[in-house]
Amino acid sequence: MPSRLQFAGCTDVGMVREHNEDQIAWNSEVGIAVLADGMGGHLAGEVASRLAVHTVVDELRGALTEAPLSESGSDDGTDAAYLCVSAVTQANTVVYQAAQADPSHAGMGTTIVVALCGSDTCTVAHIGDSRLYLYRQGNLQQITEDHSVVQDAIRRGLCSPEEAKRTFGKNIITRALGVGADVEVDTRVIQPAPGDVLLLCSDGLTDQVQDADIALTLGNFGANLDGAARDLVSLANARGGHDNVSVVLVRYPLTTE
Repeated sequence: MPSRLQFAGCTDVGMVREHNEDQIAWNSEVGIAVLADGMGGHLAGEVASRLAVHTVVDELRGALTEAPLSESGSDDGTDAAYLCVSAVTQANTVVYQAAQADPSHAGMGTTIVVALCGSDTCTVAHIGDSRLYLYRQGNLQQITEDHSVVQDAIRRGLCSPEEAKRTFGKNIITRALGVGADVEVDTRVIQPAPGDVLLLCSDGLTDQVQDADIALTLGNFGANLDGAARDLVSLANARGGHDNVSVVLVRYPLTTE
């Protein structure tokens, strides 16, 4: 199944920032997509996101090469969730140790969102406010829930999403990879349908582009994932581009044969 998936991605520095601290990667052979949005001074954000993404891809690729999910005998996503949590936890250790070893990188960290796509399930793992959406038959659904001050306020019923953004401003994340020796990884398993598209994105997209416009773009471009990815980034830049903006798209085949 993974070999029949379509992948595309695009990352851009945006219209304001001097450096791109986002990092994206995918591996079509084993069905992996990863996106990270780094933070930290003196280019440390770039270091954190790069280390995190490379570590996750290497860990998952190694594990899946030895035992592909299609041969694991598990259809409920349990094995995939274990692999994702293990890979992200290892990435946390790598980033944290790199920060400890270099004073100029002290305190660096990154968000991360991972999609591990199998034949019957897609397992999502994430930390921070980079997101994964599911686009199905014209409808866009947010799968991940941000680890942020804004989302915490909404979850506690203190305010609506619109009120939270006005009160707290840009998202301040409450959980990040690499800032501590240990980290909590959230996972979720979804059941893909033929033709589904997964969107992994940094907040540089969602801060500038409304969900309705994202859905419209994905619908307009259809199977042209490269065009959709570039257009989403261009749209974010056209609306201000106040942050780095990155997207990765994964499209399931129209048939299961």
